[in-house]
Amino acid sequence: MKLKRQIKQVVCICLIFAFFAAASVETAAVSLSSFTSDSIKEKEGQISAAQSQKKELQTGLTDVKKLKKELESQKANLENYVVALDADLAEIQAKIDELKGLIADKEGEIEVTQAELEEAIAVQTAQYEAMKKRIKFMYEKGDTYYVELLAEASSFSDILNKFDYIQMLSEYDHQKLTEYALITQYVETCKAELVAEKEVLDEAKAAVEAEEASLEELIAEKEGEIVAYQSDITTKAAAIAEYEAEIAEQNELIAALEAAVQAERKKLAEASGKRLTYDGGMFCFPAPDYRRISDDYGWRIHPILGTKQFHNGVDLAAPSGSRILAAYDGEVVTAAYSPSMGNYIMIDHGDNLYTIYMHASALYVSKGDLVGKGEKIAAVGSTGRSTGPHLHFTVRKNGAYESPWNYLK
Repeated sequence: MKLKRQIKQVVCICLIFAFFAAASVETAAVSLSSFTSDSIKEKEGQISAAQSQKKELQTGLTDVKKLKKELESQKANLENYVVALDADLAEIQAKIDELKGLIADKEGEIEVTQAELEEAIAVQTAQYEAMKKRIKFMYEKGDTYYVELLAEASSFSDILNKFDYIQMLSEYDHQKLTEYALITQYVETCKAELVAEKEVLDEAKAAVEAEEASLEELIAEKEGEIVAYQSDITTKAAAIAEYEAEIAEQNELIAALEAAVQAERKKLAEASGKRLTYDGGMFCFPAPDYRRISDDYGWRIHPILGTKQFHNGVDLAAPSGSRILAAYDGEVVTAAYSPSMGNYIMIDHGDNLYTIYMHASALYVSKGDLVGKGEKIAAVGSTGRSTGPHLHFTVRKNGAYESPWNYLK
């Protein structure tokens, strides 16, 4: 009778341990599942965001036909037409810059996701190998393993210890199986995220190509209108007079800026005894990505008007959006827009020496900024009275234009 009671006690204890073991395993699994499921949910959220980004990129492209239709009413007045079209060019260039930023960000995200995927696969592989070894051990030992373990017990207390060990093994097996299932799900989610991110990257690259094509199409449209206007025999005399008035207006504006700078410099010098000076160093090339010199400094026959005109700078034909650099250290006098110069920048280098950068698609500095030689200050464009993407670079010394080559050689 005493032996039967002890057996019943052992059975009851076994059932109790089994109950608590199952509860413990379930708790451990829930805790692990909560952590890993959060990671999976985060990845799924990133996949959803990438899919939304892709749709936005597909629907956010510039409608060139619509823009051209809106510009039709402005063609009667060339200046109004140029100003309106430049606003569209600036918007498209800003969109291109934003897309290129997205491409750089997305390439970085893909690198991170790829690293996460590789790490997850390594963990999954290690877990799989460990599980294979455990399954092989269980297969070789069979069901008799736990019976043998209990049979080796030397006392009732030892039996309880053995049950505790068996419980731990059961928990371990259950936990490892749960971890493997979750890491497998995480691996698949990482793969899906990688696919989604690469789709966004491809879409962004396609969008950049489409926007650049739109930009070039509008620039070509603008060039055609300007050439047609200036080539018309009935307006040739008016076009020449307008061109000369335009250059005079530019010179007047630049001279006024120089005078304002000198007045301000005088006040600062009197107050502090300090002034900006030019040390005589050679300039860096302001458009390093240029493809050719489309128009040089000096007297030449105007390519459209057919009259002898003085060209006060160097035209460097370069791709839209390519770099414009500060030729030398100095302070930005102005960064603004005019219908003839387009987006332009003027830099004071001290000792009455200035450089001017015209027709930019985007400006990255503002009035009063201090810039260093070689610093990116703008992007090449075709704003203002321009018939193609280029930088019109001029140098002024003591109120007169000088050949930029004196400072670039």
